[in-house]
Amino acid sequence: MTPQEAYYKAKAYNLGNRMPEIEPTIIKDAEYSYLYARDIIKGKWELGEPIISKYVYWSYLYATDVIEGKLPDFMHNQMILENNEYAKQYIEFISKNPNSPNNKI
Repeated sequence: MTPQEAYYKAKAYNLGNRMPEIEPTIIKDAEYSYLYARDIIKGKWELGEPIISKYVYWSYLYATDVIEGKLPDFMHNQMILENNEYAKQYIEFISKNPNSPNNKI
């Protein structure tokens, strides 16, 4: 089973509930780890964060759509080091949302 198939299985056949048995497959892909956190878990998903953190785009979306605030320190630091457009948008996002419980910079 691919990460894409695992994600759609959780979404369609498990009515949006977590499926721990397929999570090892999903964490192989940043996009589907992000989507699983956003659509199935509907919140922070520590198991998927290492793969998500490898891609600035998915890290940015994870911060804005899932966590709705500052990324965990290891992801935050990696994002800052990227110094690209998504990193700049991320900094702007957390600066504009200082009251988010996750925005302890």
